[in-house]
Amino acid sequence: MADSVIERLMKTNPTLEVWWDSSPLVYAPWMKSMIERAPAGQKEERAAQLARLFNATDPAKSVFRGCTTNPPLSLTAVKADPQKWDARIRELAHENPDADAKRLSWLVYKDVIRKGAAMFHPLYEASNRRYGWVSGQLDPRLFTEKEIMYKQADDLASIAPNVMVKVPASQQGVDVVRYLTSKAISTNVTTCFTMPQIAAVARAAKEGYDIGVKNKVDMSGWRAVITHMLGRLIERKQLDEQAEYCGVKLTEADKKWFGAAVFKRACKMIRDGGFPSKMLLCSVRPGPLVAGKQRYWDIESFGGGDVVFTLPPGALTPLFDMGDDLDFRADAINEDVPCAALEKVLKTPYGKQAYDPYGLSPDQFNTHPATLFTVDEFSKAAAGLEEYVAKIHASSTSTALAS
Repeated sequence: MADSVIERLMKTNPTLEVWWDSSPLVYAPWMKSMIERAPAGQKEERAAQLARLFNATDPAKSVFRGCTTNPPLSLTAVKADPQKWDARIRELAHENPDADAKRLSWLVYKDVIRKGAAMFHPLYEASNRRYGWVSGQLDPRLFTEKEIMYKQADDLASIAPNVMVKVPASQQGVDVVRYLTSKAISTNVTTCFTMPQIAAVARAAKEGYDIGVKNKVDMSGWRAVITHMLGRLIERKQLDEQAEYCGVKLTEADKKWFGAAVFKRACKMIRDGGFPSKMLLCSVRPGPLVAGKQRYWDIESFGGGDVVFTLPPGALTPLFDMGDDLDFRADAINEDVPCAALEKVLKTPYGKQAYDPYGLSPDQFNTHPATLFTVDEFSKAAAGLEEYVAKIHASSTSTALAS
């Protein structure tokens, strides 16, 4: 059968990876919905393609190379199977009678990560620890609390050998990356949008790696990725407001090129600087419309790159819908973005801060508009999981008292 759109993309470079951006626990229902939406004559082929992406019977043969998740996606996974998770919450509450809702929700979150790591562990083993990583994120509400992040990171890393800790690209998060790397704990830097952030965490990972080697720590199974959240960077209202003030009219294409320019520059910096981290792209969106034809520049622009794409159901669905219309070229990653588009964006402080490696100082990382927006969204989801756990725990306690 024909290659899937994901397999075509991966053929542009043998080191290009595609990861599943959601809990592995929700892959099966998404796969079912994708088969149902396929045209009548394509359902069988679609089913085979999706079965190859995550091979449930033989995970080591999966096309996906890893998995990322975040608080909103984890909350979705729990709510998607209430019968299973409500029972698990009650079980954890029974095992930990002194735990409050905050502690219980952390135990539930770790359970989501543990189950996902188990699903990808065969791939981790078969690839000699290169692939099969599952990311677990530190509590986003504590992205400035370095000492707490140290403890949470150690806790998450102890869940399974193929757990990669998601660390925020905050001023304090840079130190956390260095600390974890020195202990050979793999990291995925998140809430990361700008070249200054990318440069800072790339240096921290390199410094941590050197410390680990000096201390004779086994670094052979260590990996690090740095996530560029493209869509979340270019969608902030501050970019449009500043452009209007500067007398610039930005089109959707201009913004797409801006996001692409930052990622391409980051990839070049990582490669030319000999940094041990790998760039990961997330927060991709379809578009723009070019000559009446829908494009997917957030993916097409980086064909051939030694990069990672992590794609959630919301990004994969339109990718499969567009299918053969997409153009994946092995040299796309090295193509410059149009100068006119980039020049327009760089007239704004927002654009300069993201594109210039020295556009922000570390003390500005925590207050960048994209950081504030994303941390707020992730924090609400973390609080939402606590509220859900508290509700289930309270109902089971009331039932027990009543009986």
